[in-house]
Amino acid sequence: MPHARSADGTTIGYDRLSDSGATVVLVGGGLDDGTENVPLGTWLADTFTVVNYRRRGRGDSGDVAPYAVQREVEDLAAVIDAVGGGPSTGGALALEAAAAGLPIDRVAVHEVPYLTDDDLVAAWRVYTDELAAALDSGDRDQALRLFMRLAGSSDDDIASAEAAPVWQALVTLAPTLRYDAACLGDGPPPAERLKTITQPVLLTSGATTDPHSAGLPIDFFGAAADAAAAHLVDGRRVSIEVAGHVPDPALVGPVLATFYND
Repeated sequence: MPHARSADGTTIGYDRLSDSGATVVLVGGGLDDGTENVPLGTWLADTFTVVNYRRRGRGDSGDVAPYAVQREVEDLAAVIDAVGGGPSTGGALALEAAAAGLPIDRVAVHEVPYLTDDDLVAAWRVYTDELAAALDSGDRDQALRLFMRLAGSSDDDIASAEAAPVWQALVTLAPTLRYDAACLGDGPPPAERLKTITQPVLLTSGATTDPHSAGLPIDFFGAAADAAAAHLVDGRRVSIEVAGHVPDPALVGPVLATFYND
């Protein structure tokens, strides 16, 4: 597997899934070691040069300390430099990279979890404090429970996840929850940084609620996307009939292909 070297020396693993057309770089979300985007990347591979990379601290990518959101922006810059610029899909990190001036033609983000009211922001502050305490004490299991509870999972959902074989793989990724929290900052959309993004930005959200996030407010992701779009020079909103937070590539793929070819 090829690697790019970031500015601080961290090696970032990536896969080139295809080599035809404009380059699309897939940016993973929370607790993703790069595998979550593979189905979408495979769908897009017939039309685009698709690159899927593992963010720092995940899979075969390194994790030189200390962490900062700017380091992750530099990681993405290194990948883009290695494979060529182009569109990007991801969440808050992709938007931060665009705001930082990386050579990205356009950005697509699905269900970016910005927080849009005072109660959600208060819950976010409690979560980040408790997450830091759990990780500082080495309790990765508790860190995962905190994240799942914040994401709207019930106690039964959490217990079922703990009993599943995938739990240990998630435990390995738990320290990166701190990184995702840093990318979201205080929680609400970062209005002043979003206003600096001049590229077209597509913000998609599911038209139905993920059953594993039933504890979230109705249309949580739609409201977050609307709030972010309001601060963008060229923000475009699309709701997709998807079941679950990770969309079916056959449903989101055509939307992305149309946006990238516009």
